[in-house]
Amino acid sequence: MASKASPSSRLVFCLLISAAILRPGLGWYTVNSAYGDTIIMPCRLDVPQNLMFGKWKYEKPDGSPVFIAFRSSTKKSVQYDDVPEYKDRLSLSENYTLSISNAKISDEKRFVCMLVTEDNVFEAPTVVKVFKQPSKPEIISKAPFLETEQLKKLGNCISKDSYPDGNITWYRNGKVLQPLEGAVVIIFKKEMDPVTQLYTMTSSLEYKTSKADVQMPFTCSVTYYEPSGQKTIHSEQAIFDIYYPTEQVTIQVLPPKTAIKEGDNITLKCMGNGNPPPEEFLFYLPGQPEGIRSSNTYTLTDVRRNATGDYRCSLIDKKSMTASTAITVHYLDLSLNPSGEVTKQLGDALPVSCTISASRNATVVWMKDNIRLRSSPSFSSLHYQDAGNYVCETALQEVEGLKKRESLTLIVEGKPQIKMTKKTDPSGLSKTIICHVEGFPKPAIQWTITGTGSVINQAKESPYINGRYYSKIIISPEENVTLTCTAENQLERTVNSLNVSANENREKVNDQAKLIVGIVVGLLLAALVAGVVYWLYMKKSKTASKHVNKDLGNMEENKKLEENNHKTEA
Repeated sequence: MASKASPSSRLVFCLLISAAILRPGLGWYTVNSAYGDTIIMPCRLDVPQNLMFGKWKYEKPDGSPVFIAFRSSTKKSVQYDDVPEYKDRLSLSENYTLSISNAKISDEKRFVCMLVTEDNVFEAPTVVKVFKQPSKPEIISKAPFLETEQLKKLGNCISKDSYPDGNITWYRNGKVLQPLEGAVVIIFKKEMDPVTQLYTMTSSLEYKTSKADVQMPFTCSVTYYEPSGQKTIHSEQAIFDIYYPTEQVTIQVLPPKTAIKEGDNITLKCMGNGNPPPEEFLFYLPGQPEGIRSSNTYTLTDVRRNATGDYRCSLIDKKSMTASTAITVHYLDLSLNPSGEVTKQLGDALPVSCTISASRNATVVWMKDNIRLRSSPSFSSLHYQDAGNYVCETALQEVEGLKKRESLTLIVEGKPQIKMTKKTDPSGLSKTIICHVEGFPKPAIQWTITGTGSVINQAKESPYINGRYYSKIIISPEENVTLTCTAENQLERTVNSLNVSANENREKVNDQAKLIVGIVVGLLLAALVAGVVYWLYMKKSKTASKHVNKDLGNMEENKKLEENNHKTEA
């Protein structure tokens, strides 16, 4: 009879069998973890009541097991096997959940949770997947420029530290670039770091550019895998300098003006529409068949009217590619005859002409003493009022700053001319004598009385206007006199006299005197008569008074005598 096996021998036998062959049980279970995070693997088994211990293992590529953690259900103790790659990274909880910190790509394995009873071994496998998001793709080794119609490497798109590896896509203006023979060449490669097992993806792009690619953005993207599916990260835009040949030449005049006038400085600027633009050109001046080699500008200083004409420029290596512009140098000439200071005599004729020569029609304005004239001046017989400052001014309205002016200062001279007039006051007591003088320069006036030769200094003068003014005096002569007016300037001395009669004035005065004397005599005689009458009246009044008094005295005396007589008789 065979002996009965002990529990310990049966346990060892079960572990050996389970380590070799996984018994059918729970299905596959996958745990996804991000690179560097903690991997958490639940045991996914119901803990039996007679559990002795739990254990975790992983399988090598050849299928052999490697035990890494042990936990006793009776002693409540945890033991970790001496596996270098998991040293200090494992943690086994009471419910037999295994945690692995700092997830690595090498942790992508098939792990198995084992719960062991006295009679049986229960197992639950778990597959670990680790994911690493790659770095943002970057376009490096960019070409400094691209040339049209040439297949040239544009750059490399690189994305680092990805797991699993990803794909790189190129875009032009947001649209996917597909390989095209002779125009688009894309070469993709990936490399895995032997230590980290992370992938670096690189894609190079060779591209045949055209002018349509000017300012066109190029980008690339990396597509990678996450537990939730595919994700894409895009690079920053890259814009490349596109070189293309000059197809057209233009020429312009600087500074830009509506019109060019004599004395201006002008600069011709020639430009090609290529990239980079041409740096040198040939400039052709009017009448010169040979071009002048210069940078893209050519300056002409203090231009004259003979600079008017067609100007051209061309490429140095392609003279047939030219541009031209017509330049008109505007001019304005003014000739005034006579001009400056001119002195003429009264009554002279003076022809005046203002001649204009200009590149186009010009306006002419005449001014006299800052007042605009309606027409140009013309003098057939000069007058004093014709004197003044004349200005002939002309301008080209379309050309800013193109104005000319000439001036004529006209002086009209004349010898003094005198005219004397007399005016009698309505009362007849005074006379106003006026000396009218005309001449230039202004004549000085002097009054004298013939015979005495005395000078009269109390004359009043009017303002001197247009070569004329007058001087006047007021006199009341008692006898006939002759007044002399003398006018003198630098040209001549002129004298004129006027007889002033006193007869009319004396008769009126005598009549008035006689009338006054008569009145005075009359008044005196009247006063004398009145005095005599008054004296006679007063004398007569006194005599009458005496007679009355005498008679009254006699009456008193008689009365007294009568009274006395009566007394005596009694």
